[in-house]
Amino acid sequence: MACPFFVPTQRWDGGAWPHPSRLPLGAGWLGCCSAPGHEGVEPAEEEQREFCNLGYAAKCPRLPVERSCDAVRFSVVRQEGAFLLVCFICEAGHLPAAHGNLRYDSLAGKWVSAHADPRIQRLAECFVQSYLSRTNRSAPLETICE
Repeated sequence: MACPFFVPTQRWDGGAWPHPSRLPLGAGWLGCCSAPGHEGVEPAEEEQREFCNLGYAAKCPRLPVERSCDAVRFSVVRQEGAFLLVCFICEAGHLPAAHGNLRYDSLAGKWVSAHADPRIQRLAECFVQSYLSRTNRSAPLETICE
């Protein structure tokens, strides 16, 4: 469950996680913050490891008090040929606050349906890139997330 204000910019294989494929985005990521008043700030590596990549970052000094969710999780719920059906759940207080499905065409390398919030869409793109690289499928999103 990544922080909803985290904007990944590149995959981070050096994060020293014991099981990086179990991370919310399927790998570790480096990036910047998009919390109001902190847009573009690049948190320290420790903060990115403990807060940005994992969500529920109550100790993060940039986390806004008023927010619609604390974390976002993704899951591939179905593969139909080249199409991936990706479920997202935005959580607030450890409860679902919003949810829905996004659809990605891995053959065409594009989203058939995307999230309206560009931050959540960016998280979904990086999740799918990690998923495709783990499953040895083509990962055309590399240029978007790196």
